Parts: sequence; structure tokens; C-alpha cells
Amino acid sequence: MRVLVVEDFEVLARTIGTGLRREGMAVDVVLDGDDALAHLARTRYDVVVLDRDLPGTPGDDVCRDIAAGGAGSRVLMLTAAGTVRDRVEGLGLGADDYLPKPFDFTELVARVRALGRRSAPAVPPILQAEDLTLDPSRRVAFRGERRLELTPKEFALLECLLAAGDRVVSTEELLERVWDEAADPFTTAVKTTVRRLRAKLGEPPVIGTVREGGYRIGVPR
Repeated sequence: MRVLVVEDFEVLARTIGTGLRREGMAVDVVLDGDDALAHLARTRYDVVVLDRDLPGTPGDDVCRDIAAGGAGSRVLMLTAAGTVRDRVEGLGLGADDYLPKPFDFTELVARVRALGRRSAPAVPPILQAEDLTLDPSRRVAFRGERRLELTPKEFALLECLLAAGDRVVSTEELLERVWDEAADPFTTAVKTTVRRLRAKLGEPPVIGTVREGGYRIGVPR
């Protein structure tokens, strides 16, 4: 899941970003509305966690722009004002959900995940391929009866490949969906993570490499 966090209080913004990355999400963090619009113009995000009170372009205008753009990004609006009227106004601007500050981080994660499911194409709640099973909601994966101990990046990469079915997923797409804007496009991060993941999955091989294409489930090469 690719998430944009837009929050002008830097400590809170960085804390949210770090926490969501630990949950296996690819997260970019910006501190004002102008930077948010610039990011949205070049990257498609599943969810935007958007503070309503921003310097530069106001959060309300950023929300309107997202709703009008038709890219399918879902908006979770944050604000210190938590009255019913404020929530109604926020939803009226095009926000998909509304969370008043202060909030519990576990609730934030749950709401982001729920919105991410709504923004993505429908996939089965449990992803499977032969004896490989992955449950995105519980964050667990099994090979047969063996539970796999995966890092957040390994889990996210495997989830992306399983959700794609028979489709080949390019290295560029994996960098965009699993990593964030800090990832070097020339990095070997994808190749290295796939190698570690293959080692943990064991035999027989389940992740195939498609020459000059990328990776997919079930095509060992």
C-alpha cells in the first residue's frame, strides 16, 4: 500500500510515517499543502492521511483536488477539531474518513488499511498459490503448515506478487508499491528482498523471474 502523510507538525508526521512503514506500507511524508499537491501530481497513492490545517495550500483545497482528480486515492482527514459539524464538513469536501486528534495509532492503522482495501482492485481476503497462503488482515503467511517469519518489506512484496495472480510484476512497480520515494530507482533492493524471500519460502521455488520483465508467482526460471 502506498500512503502519503500530509501533516505540518513534523514530529507527528514523522511518527505516523515510521509507524505505517513498520506495518509494511510504503510511506511518503510532506509538511505542507503545496508539497502534497506536487507529490499527488506525480505519484498515485492508495491513501492520503491529510491534516486539515496546513500551511501553503489548505488541507480543504488539497482534499477537493484529490476528489476532483479521479485517481482513486482515499482520504483520511485529521484535525484537532472533532465536532460533528467538523466531521460533516470534512466528508463533504470529499474525504472518505475522518479522525479527530488526539487519536490512537492502532485506530489510525485500521482506518488506513480499510481505505486501502477500498482504493485497490478487489482481491480475495486470503491470498493463495499452491501451498502458499497469505492473510493481509492478520499479517501472517504460511508455506504449508509452516509459518513464515517475514520482514515488513518481504511480506509486502509477497502480498503484491500474490495479488497480481499470473501477471508479471515489474521491478519498477514493486519499487513504487512496496518502497517509497526515498528508494533509488537503480537500487538492488527488490532483487535482494526477492532473494531473501525465496530463501525463507524454501523448496520447491514459488517466485519466478521473467527475463527483462520482473517477477511472478509460479514461474521458476
